[in-house]
Amino acid sequence: MISIMQVFALFLFSLAEANEKRNWMIYRDFAQPLIKEAKMLYRDDYFRLGLKERVYALDSTTIQLCLELSPWAEFHHGEGAVKMHTLIDLRGSIPSYIIMTNGLVHDSKVMPMIPVEACAFYLMDKGYVFFKQLYECFHLKGAFFVTRAKDNMVYEVAEEHEVDKSAGLISYQIIRLTGKNPSVEYPEPLRMVVYEDYSTDNVYRFLTNNLTIDSLTVAELYRERWMVELFFKWVKQHLHIKKFYGTTENAVYLQLWIAVCDYLLLIIAKKKFRLPQSLHAISNAIGPLLFKQSDIHSIFNVTKDDNNNRSDDPPIQLSFW
Repeated sequence: MISIMQVFALFLFSLAEANEKRNWMIYRDFAQPLIKEAKMLYRDDYFRLGLKERVYALDSTTIQLCLELSPWAEFHHGEGAVKMHTLIDLRGSIPSYIIMTNGLVHDSKVMPMIPVEACAFYLMDKGYVFFKQLYECFHLKGAFFVTRAKDNMVYEVAEEHEVDKSAGLISYQIIRLTGKNPSVEYPEPLRMVVYEDYSTDNVYRFLTNNLTIDSLTVAELYRERWMVELFFKWVKQHLHIKKFYGTTENAVYLQLWIAVCDYLLLIIAKKKFRLPQSLHAISNAIGPLLFKQSDIHSIFNVTKDDNNNRSDDPPIQLSFW
């Protein structure tokens, strides 16, 4: 007589075997039209800083793996890991571009692969401050970046501008890099805004190649970068990326891309059906009904007439809290 635990173990073995054989690129390719549709649905969403330009946040998250079971995912100190490098469109928190690598690939290595739009803003932490890439991948393509200066940056001040110190601004300077390599790799002037966050008493030095927007906007833009961290947190916590059903590179990438597709379908449903519930609530409600023919309107007690009548309402913002 086969026990329930034996049946469950057999199911997991079959799932792991399927994940190792099914090509992960199928789900990556499936995600592309979902990304396109999500960007269309959220393209006119209000951005709190009032900028009309597209604003993106670039970062990566490290997902731990067992190195003995996944030797392809070598990381530091005998550990295994995979990195999920993600470009988030902040209008809708849409993962517009994702690259998956093993844990040893430095964040700066993916910068040349990122699709860059002219006049858009790209927000990055100081782990991406490699001046050659910033100049070639963003500045020369007509895009703007906002990042933080490293402590060892060598520069000279070309201009000093007045700032509103009551808003937390300490200084606004136009600088030129003077280090032997950086001065060649980034020959153009940069703008450095020094800002004190009164809530934490921390002082930040922000770097940008945009010389026209308000200094306080530079600081507030960098604050928006944390939306990508909220995306990573949501994916890990709510889509249950805590264990992998398969140990090969293909199996791990496949499960991660399935999680991304799941997230994209949720934000599309939320916007398309104008659901007021949080993504977590929508996910919990839909999950048990995946194999039933249920109208999404009836699940959330929203009529099709309600959707039509509310077409002129202000767009509902995603909540990650």
